Amino acid sequence: MKKVIAAIILAALFLTIPFMIGGKKPAAFTELPDLSEKLLRLHVIANSDSEEDQELKRRVRDAIIQKMNGKFKTADSIEETKTIIRKNLDEIQAAAAKIVKKHGKNYPVVAELGTYPFPTRRYGIITLPAGEYQALRVVIGSGKGQNWWCVLFPPLCFIDITHGLTDERVKQELKKVLKEEEFRLVVDNANSGEIPIKIRFKILDVFKTIKMAGTKNLSNQIPPSPK
Repeated sequence: MKKVIAAIILAALFLTIPFMIGGKKPAAFTELPDLSEKLLRLHVIANSDSEEDQELKRRVRDAIIQKMNGKFKTADSIEETKTIIRKNLDEIQAAAAKIVKKHGKNYPVVAELGTYPFPTRRYGIITLPAGEYQALRVVIGSGKGQNWWCVLFPPLCFIDITHGLTDERVKQELKKVLKEEEFRLVVDNANSGEIPIKIRFKILDVFKTIKMAGTKNLSNQIPPSPK
């Protein structure tokens, strides 16, 4: 019963935060949208955190983006983007391996399309909450170094490298694929008066945990009705 009471107190505490910070409650506050079906990321993982390996990671990233620019930037849907990846996966891996070899390393390179866990990360004016996302993942060597990522669909990677990201262009691209509440969740508007993005995501994570555990805890803790 103590666990149930603690969970109720915790939930009540977090419910008051929107009114203590900014005075209003975000539309997407009570449920974290599943962005994995709408966004696809490019994820390049370095062999290690050495300066040399980190620079190699960036060169691999540039090679992939430049090589695939013409194929990806016109994709109209996440499914089309995934189809392009599948058809060109060997070519993407070969391009990355070529850069690695060119710089005198014999690290293996593995390129794959799948769904992978990501922590909360900021990219320009957007912040994506932690969770499972579809991604083109390129692992260099042991893959124990710091990683780099961008949004492959919508094609923010290609806008960034060819023209430079602007806040307005990012918003335009995101609005094509996200609902209004999803858009408001990921775009960090400093002057919006809403809960700061990190606090917002933390609250959502807590609610998800409570939601999953609440029913089980209650069923275990509440005594049976007297006969």
